[in-house]
Amino acid sequence: MKILKNVFVSILILFFLTSNSWSKSASEFISSLSIEASSILSSKLSDDEKILRLKEIGEQSVDIKGVGLYTLGKYRKTLTDSQKEQYEKLFKDYFLKSFSGRLVGYTDAKIAVLSEEIKNEKYTIVYSKLIGTSERPEVKIDWRVYTKDPENPLIRDLVIEGLSLARTQKEEFNSIIANNNGNIEALFENLNKFLEN
Repeated sequence: MKILKNVFVSILILFFLTSNSWSKSASEFISSLSIEASSILSSKLSDDEKILRLKEIGEQSVDIKGVGLYTLGKYRKTLTDSQKEQYEKLFKDYFLKSFSGRLVGYTDAKIAVLSEEIKNEKYTIVYSKLIGTSERPEVKIDWRVYTKDPENPLIRDLVIEGLSLARTQKEEFNSIIANNNGNIEALFENLNKFLEN
């Protein structure tokens, strides 16, 4: 079963990275993380070392719990406390394995931040583009940054050429559950299979 079908997921994964705390604007935050990502991916570290560093960075910078619960949609309301705890661990492991495994193939990705739009005290949208090369076209990327705590901003979604990646993941997870008569355990089984491979 292919949990990640969307062709843009690798781009989402690639830029879910950042340094530790940050207290400047959301656009500076995104600029910083793109430099951080490029530095790691272009380094002479082994693939295993890169994966380890990227997992650590991703765990600190991404609202994995929030994204995971969002992807469950209406089904998150049906979880028992035990299932919620199980899902949060599964999704975290799934997410970290997914992005770290795909990152090592990128060495020349560069992001140009264009502008930002403060939606409210909690969210800012940062508009940017993945600079095109002879091998790939330019790609528009809008970042949804959770900024309620300016010392600890978190990325909750990317919109790639108008497509929300969090929403795409939500539709896929919900499809798995719906196709199994609303049984959340079917999703758990698929996530476990992914983690075992």
